[in-house]
Amino acid sequence: MLPDRARRMRTAATLLLVAMALLFILAHTQREVHPVWGYVRAFAEAGMIGGLADWFAVTALFRHPLGIPIPHTAIIPQNKDRIAETMAGFLRRNFLTPHVVARRLRDMNLARAAGDFLATRREGEMSRIRSGIVQLFVDLLESLDPERLGSQVKAGLARQVDKLEVSPLLGKMLDTAIADRKHLPLMDGMIRWAGLTLEDNEDMVREMIRQRANAVLRWTGLDEKLSTSVLDGLYRLLAEILVNPDHPLRGKVEEGLAKFASDLQSDPALRAKVERAKADLIANPALGEWWIGVWERMRRGLIELARNPDKAMEGQLGSALRELGEKLQSDPVLQLQVNRLARRTAVGIAQRHGEQIVRLVSETVKRWDPQTITDRIENAVGRDLQFIRINGTLVGGLAGITIHALIQLF
Repeated sequence: MLPDRARRMRTAATLLLVAMALLFILAHTQREVHPVWGYVRAFAEAGMIGGLADWFAVTALFRHPLGIPIPHTAIIPQNKDRIAETMAGFLRRNFLTPHVVARRLRDMNLARAAGDFLATRREGEMSRIRSGIVQLFVDLLESLDPERLGSQVKAGLARQVDKLEVSPLLGKMLDTAIADRKHLPLMDGMIRWAGLTLEDNEDMVREMIRQRANAVLRWTGLDEKLSTSVLDGLYRLLAEILVNPDHPLRGKVEEGLAKFASDLQSDPALRAKVERAKADLIANPALGEWWIGVWERMRRGLIELARNPDKAMEGQLGSALRELGEKLQSDPVLQLQVNRLARRTAVGIAQRHGEQIVRLVSETVKRWDPQTITDRIENAVGRDLQFIRINGTLVGGLAGITIHALIQLF
């Protein structure tokens, strides 16, 4: 189905051809009335011939004219495999070779363009481009199979994590946190959590003390006083640890954390245990189900974000994106780093996956049925092709007048 504008142009071209035919009939019936009708007839006749010829040429690209299987017509549907190979070859030669990608990106300031996009809110053409990109992004996300893609991403992450020895990394992170005193809020939180846990389980603690007390203590009722004293002592100890940053128990905990951080980096036995725990975690089906859920929430969130860009640009997220855009606009060093990263990434993708991308394009076009590829190409260029018919009709008519005038003169 042609878009409305292309359909209107096709109708206009056809009506012009019909008008030429009617004008030719009129001029033919009036040829004896006045010599000027000879020029009108020549114009209409040549225009009609030019319009018919261009109609045949345009139609022959996409289908058999009038359904008649004339040789060398319906060119596009009959040669779709060759078109697919040609498109793929053109894409490979002109876009997806590493040196071509590097050359094209060398003079492009992608970072500055990204900064302009993030920092400014423009109307008109930029809004149309942005809307087109957003719609393409939404269509892509909605077309993805969430479970299949989530499984593929999960498998890729699992392979990367499996290659990474996490024990030294965790040890260095813990070392850095202790050195920067960033472990203190975590320690305070653990102390508060211990106090709340103890408060929620007072009855259980009292029962444990009562069961372990001897019969004399239970007979005299001292077990209740003992349990109260133990709980009061524990509460007092936790409060002292919480309010006193130099409490000895804090020092003991920090010594234990420091030793644990060191062992994570240097103790082969502990490192092996961490690696086994990592492998068990990766192999746990519950982790896979959790990741699928995370991916689906991310996908839906991205779709919602893309569909409501104005809402996304409000609040902290919008401020952060605009601040990033302004930084990309004004910082040459950051631009250089981002452009270099983008160039290396694009070159790497072209080098590693160029053939797969080209093959994907070729195989996708080959899988299209002839009607699909005909419709898509006609939708893309149909309006301009109808201009060819109109121009052919008018140019043919002018040529007819010129030839008739030369005949009359000579």
